[in-house]
Amino acid sequence: MIIKGVIFDLDGTLVDSLEDLADATNTVLQQHGFPTHNLKAYRGFIGHGVERLVREALPEKYQNEEWTTRCFDSMLELYSENCINKTKKYDGISDLLDELTSRKLKLAIFSNKVDELTNKIVKALLPKWDFEVIAGLKVEAHKKPNPIEALKISEKMDIPVENLFFIGDTGVDMQTANNAGMHAVGVLWGFRAKEELNLNGAKYLLEHPMDLIKIL
Repeated sequence: MIIKGVIFDLDGTLVDSLEDLADATNTVLQQHGFPTHNLKAYRGFIGHGVERLVREALPEKYQNEEWTTRCFDSMLELYSENCINKTKKYDGISDLLDELTSRKLKLAIFSNKVDELTNKIVKALLPKWDFEVIAGLKVEAHKKPNPIEALKISEKMDIPVENLFFIGDTGVDMQTANNAGMHAVGVLWGFRAKEELNLNGAKYLLEHPMDLIKIL
């Protein structure tokens, strides 16, 4: 196995954004008199994009297109202004990115978060490292686990899929990796449990970021 590049998920993989996402969503829920949720619940909501997160946070009888759109727009506006209040890199990520860079591996980021916010967070929290591609969600139909964007990133990096690690913290990330023909690597410090990662085809599991270097 020759690895020439690494594609990272963002939320739950490189950065812990749970509190900022929860705060923004709970604020919108409170504005409409709806019940709020704790951080444990939001761990389960994250992974399919912000719009899906908002829909799942709504009371069941309000999980329709009208209410999802209304609350999503409000949440996105609020979150855009506050997306780096509490969000931070996970311990060990800086060391991992430094080591991968020193080994001349190409790096990229692919998130189901809205593209503008993906780039904003990367610029604020990961400015030191050179990512070949930073891709967030632009087209709803292209969100993970659809592999189309991952395959485009492979082309832009000029690296065949079999020479790429795809690293993420959810079953959706593992599905994306396998759908694209990449090596699926799951992280255990993110928002989902080991069982979900294994069920969705994780080839490797990392307990700490630097565990990836042992695999290399």
